[in-house]
Amino acid sequence: MATSSNEITATDYKIVMAFLEEWGLFSSVKPEYNVKGAYSKVVGGALKLSSLHKAKISCILTAKPPLLNGVGRLHGLTVASVAERVAIACAKTVVGTDGDLFLGELCISYLSSAPRNAQVIVEASVVSSQNKRTIVEVSFGAVETGRVLYLSRATFYSLPLSTRL
Repeated sequence: MATSSNEITATDYKIVMAFLEEWGLFSSVKPEYNVKGAYSKVVGGALKLSSLHKAKISCILTAKPPLLNGVGRLHGLTVASVAERVAIACAKTVVGTDGDLFLGELCISYLSSAPRNAQVIVEASVVSSQNKRTIVEVSFGAVETGRVLYLSRATFYSLPLSTRL
C-alpha cells in the first residue's frame, strides 16, 4: 500500500529522473529546429491536398516517423498542428483573404491512434460562418479501415483589413 510523504526516496528520485531523461527532457533542441515554423515544415511534408472546394477540404496525412510519439503512434502535437493548419485553410475558402483569422479555440478528441506509415484522411468542413466567426470541423480517419481516429473543432474570428491600424 502506498504511503503519503512530502519527501521522495533516493531510489524513487533516480527512477523518475531516468524516466525523464529517457524521454528527452534534458536534451536540447538543435538550433536548426529551434525556430518559428520548424515543426510546421515537418508536418507540411507529410500532408498532401486531395480536394479543395468552398467550405470543404480533404487531405492525406502519412504518419511518418518524425511525426510519431515514443510508442510509434501519431503524436498529439502532429494532430493539433494538422487540425489547425487544415481548419485555417478551410475557413479561408469561405472568409476569403480580405482579413486575418484568429484562432479562438481548438478542441480535439482522441478516439484511436494512427500507427507508423498509416495513411490518414483529413477532412475539414465549415460548420458555421457568420458575424466574423467561423467554426470548422476536422475529422481524421484511417484510409485502410475507414475508422475515425481524431475529431477536431476550431473557432476562428476574423478582423477585416479596414479595422486594423
